[in-house]
Amino acid sequence: MNILLIYPKFPETFWSFTYALRFIKKKSAFPPLGLLTVAALLPEEWPKRLVDENTEALTDDDLDWADLALIGAMALQRKGADRIIARCNSKGLKVVAGGPLFTAEPEAFAQVDHLVLGEAELSLPALIADLNDGCPKRIYQADGYPDIRETPVPLWDLISMRRYASMNIQYSRGCPFDCDFCNITALFGRTPRIKTPQQIIAELDAMYAAGWHGNVFFVDDNFIGNKRSLKTHLLPALIEWRKDKKGFVFFTEASINLADDPELLELMSKAGFDSVFIGIETPDENSLTECCKIQNKNRDLIQDIKKIHRSGLQVMGGFIVGFDSDTPSIFQRQIDFIQNSSIVTAMVGLLQAPPGTRLFDRLAGERRISAEFSGDNVDGRTNIIPAMGLERLTEGYLAIMKHIYSPRGYYQRVKGILKELKSPSATVPADWQRLLAFWRACLRLGILGKERYQYWRLMIWTLVRRPRMLPLAVTLAIYGYHYRRICELHILGAQ
Repeated sequence: MNILLIYPKFPETFWSFTYALRFIKKKSAFPPLGLLTVAALLPEEWPKRLVDENTEALTDDDLDWADLALIGAMALQRKGADRIIARCNSKGLKVVAGGPLFTAEPEAFAQVDHLVLGEAELSLPALIADLNDGCPKRIYQADGYPDIRETPVPLWDLISMRRYASMNIQYSRGCPFDCDFCNITALFGRTPRIKTPQQIIAELDAMYAAGWHGNVFFVDDNFIGNKRSLKTHLLPALIEWRKDKKGFVFFTEASINLADDPELLELMSKAGFDSVFIGIETPDENSLTECCKIQNKNRDLIQDIKKIHRSGLQVMGGFIVGFDSDTPSIFQRQIDFIQNSSIVTAMVGLLQAPPGTRLFDRLAGERRISAEFSGDNVDGRTNIIPAMGLERLTEGYLAIMKHIYSPRGYYQRVKGILKELKSPSATVPADWQRLLAFWRACLRLGILGKERYQYWRLMIWTLVRRPRMLPLAVTLAIYGYHYRRICELHILGAQ
């Protein structure tokens, strides 16, 4: 049975890095780790082909070759998934669909032949058995959560690694916290399930053998959900593994309580981590209480962020406006917080309510769900009726975005983080594309760009004061160009 695995195209968002990727001639930021793992769960004798629409076109030849199409997608990929399903239907090709989009809203996809809901390790084997017997059902959903210590190494040979800016890997699933706007606990539970260090090393070895020496994103819902195992087992194993390896710089997602553990910070830095995404959400204590973000309460968030910076980890931050507790003062408070914290990558979005969350259920009960959930919390739209009114919320949100991604506001934060950040212990080896990216940045940003004054001022300051940070300064300048373009085209220009 010929299996065609298809990953729909992402729209342009902050997280797509569309305009930044052009500087290093890459097609996409990350490969479809979920589908690569699903491929490894399928019978070895079934021929497999993977098409990632973010790096290549899905052709009629692909569809004609296949006996079965497997589509995996997140909410953000809804339009692409709908288009692919329609193409498969027109060809008479049976469709199997799974992933967060379909698990959250299975009733919205009547045109899909078979739905594999939840985690594939539990739900996929029954489908495989029924396909072999010639009697597949429409919906497969297993109870409980799988032991991911049994999860196989993804089939990396199905993709061309050179098309991507980073590889990805997963150590754990689940998060011990239960923020009411987040669907992670609904999907994966509150008890983090972890892989063994041997599994992670085997996956890294597979990447290394395939020629990858660059960035690797640990896509965990909360990487530090099980601190003891991290400090005792995984991080020491990573430190040992990297001793004779070239490159391999890691980044991940974690909660702010990372700042409370100096030993963990030191181990992560030694293991090759250089950045971490943290959900900051808001500086307002009432709003943190409202959304049950207890781990962010009763602490000096800015000092915690600076503590993480000084350990050698750059903090990328997620922020939200539109909580019921928010007053009009929140917009300037968010601006001040972002600028004072020197968080360069500040992803600010309007509050949205994903299906399956407590927030969605509460607002649905109050008849305040106003639209379909887009999955993009930085597109200037929301699917709820906000307490302060949509017009006032939108005005305030636009004011934040105009400020933090203006050249002056952005480069101020870049300089701030370069002052604070400990020099990284791990770097990605320079290649021709990264060397050329510097000259492309000099042309695009330093000569043609509206930020040229700030760009050259930053480059000169970095060369004089923090010369080892020059590659990071250039990278952050390129990111800023991407963020500003997204703002101008899809947020400010869409209003």
